[in-house]
Amino acid sequence: MKRLLILAYDFPPYVSVGGLRPFAWYKYLKEFGVEPVVVTRQWGNVYGNELDYIAPGSSRETIVEETECGTIIRTPYKPNLANRLMLRYGKNRFVLVRKAVTAFYEFAQYLFFVGPKSCVYRGAKNYLKNNKVDAIIATGEPFVLFKYASALSRKHDIPWIADYRDPWIQNKNRSQFMERWSASLERDYLHNAASMITVSDFCKFQICQNVAGKPFHIIPNGFNPDAINAVSGISQESDCLRFAFVGTIYKWHPLESVLHCFSLFADTSENQPFKLNFYGVNNADEITLLVSNKFPNLAGKVNVFPRMENSLLMQQLAKHNVMLLFNYYAFMGTKIYDYLGLRRKILFCYSDDDDARRLKEKYYPTDEIVGLSTHLQEDLINQTHSGVVVKDQEHLLKVLADLSDEFSRTGNIACDTVGEENYSRKAGAKMLAEIVCNIG
Repeated sequence: MKRLLILAYDFPPYVSVGGLRPFAWYKYLKEFGVEPVVVTRQWGNVYGNELDYIAPGSSRETIVEETECGTIIRTPYKPNLANRLMLRYGKNRFVLVRKAVTAFYEFAQYLFFVGPKSCVYRGAKNYLKNNKVDAIIATGEPFVLFKYASALSRKHDIPWIADYRDPWIQNKNRSQFMERWSASLERDYLHNAASMITVSDFCKFQICQNVAGKPFHIIPNGFNPDAINAVSGISQESDCLRFAFVGTIYKWHPLESVLHCFSLFADTSENQPFKLNFYGVNNADEITLLVSNKFPNLAGKVNVFPRMENSLLMQQLAKHNVMLLFNYYAFMGTKIYDYLGLRRKILFCYSDDDDARRLKEKYYPTDEIVGLSTHLQEDLINQTHSGVVVKDQEHLLKVLADLSDEFSRTGNIACDTVGEENYSRKAGAKMLAEIVCNIG
């Protein structure tokens, strides 16, 4: 059996979409002939928000977990000065000091093996002193893990694989200096990579603009089949029409527009109780203020819940009738796969809305590429018959009325998804195992 060393900063129990990809490798690789050894940092869910990302580890010693799936090495984590100030005094104090310290480490970590993330390098380095592996994979971001994998590969003559969950550069909102510097680092670290992986053709095209000539593979994201199977017996709630949204809300997402439509829906459908629930979002305060200041009739109907572990989240989502999804354009994102696995109707907003287009032009971080699809989510929804592609605000109001009528008549919302089994993370683990087994 081949042995794969996995460098993954985000990893359960930390609640992060980015951690689900390496967790699936850990969970399923052994079924396909590869033994996973994960090196990550110690995580806890003490705060239930973004502070968990900078909270200290539970021990000064490395914690090693051996299971039937493989090995997890949880390295000690100590917050830097900026993080300690944030934890002790909150986000509104010592702002300039925190920014200065954070900027220092953002640069210094690429020049030296320092900074909060270097615990992953030290953990991997110590493991390789007494153990052999057949390959190393680093999943980014953080992309400093590519530096660690490249260095370990050179020192121990072990082939390594770069896994991009997102492109490193090609962000039009960054300065030209940062773009050039990041591009230089990327080329330097990737020169000795044996192979590269990413989640879509769009990401592959962007990455290859800076790093070319390497074998490249596409391994899409997906849903956790075990978590989905565990909630397959949970039925939709029938006491009120429930909508759910999960994850990050970006500036180009038409949040206010959608809330406005739900506000109008509330006024015109007083006999139809409903809830719009947000789970693990990054802007809970913004949503609360929008409801309070602009849409007071949504008070009690719009609710925001903290981050929760994926299996618990699936239990909550399974009770809902409809899943809200914002347009990610050239990117697929990850939450759409959980929606598919749950077999709940997807409400996609929007495909051609004027306000949403203005937000995209102002905030969307990357330019479109001629010849590559900029509507990946729409394509998948249409292919799997899993939801409604909403054109604009006017269309959304009609769809909400139709959903209300269906719910009033039947007590649930039908979903006719087909082919969702093709989007399991287990299938992605099988693809990775084939790459590792054939690596030179």
